[in-house]
Amino acid sequence: MKTVRQLAEEIVAREGGFVNDPADPGGATNYGVTIHTLRRLRPNQRITEDDVRALTREEAIEIYIEHYFNVPRIAELPEPLWPTVFDMYVNAGANAVRILQRLMVEMGLEIAVDGVIGPQTIGAAHRAYEMAPGHLVDAYGIARRDYYYRIADRRPASRRFARRRDGGKGGWITRAEEFISARFHLSDAEHRARTRAWT
Repeated sequence: MKTVRQLAEEIVAREGGFVNDPADPGGATNYGVTIHTLRRLRPNQRITEDDVRALTREEAIEIYIEHYFNVPRIAELPEPLWPTVFDMYVNAGANAVRILQRLMVEMGLEIAVDGVIGPQTIGAAHRAYEMAPGHLVDAYGIARRDYYYRIADRRPASRRFARRRDGGKGGWITRAEEFISARFHLSDAEHRARTRAWT
């Protein structure tokens, strides 16, 4: 199993460098750390786009470890879930936990879908893993992929993150599938069928 630092280093590499995409509600972003995140983490400073641009790779890694792994208590989930939930928490915040909680509800576990990893979620996650040790990580990844598709269904401006210009899988979908066994990856035809209704 990779260390938390190795997982954070992989996330930083996946997120890439500085961007300020008008279609992305995150605004100015560097290594996946948005200007809104920096303002929240540095409340007594006036954070500008230049501060985001100046963020170092090491600072981003430390932010991820502390605020996206330690604070949300991902370490208390079953260890095989760490890479995918951590990556999704960086990408979607508490929605990463809600996806897991909804999945566990579908498995028949009684749990609040509140986006918080507390004692109830921790206990349920370990029970869910015991119920399906060979499948829970894939099931979470598939639910995560579906989450991205649903965002793009609702928000046309986000469709380019889920589908490339040539109609192939966009970054969101390929990112989710990095954490899903190959046998559960959608074929190109399945992806195109899923996104056919998009203009």
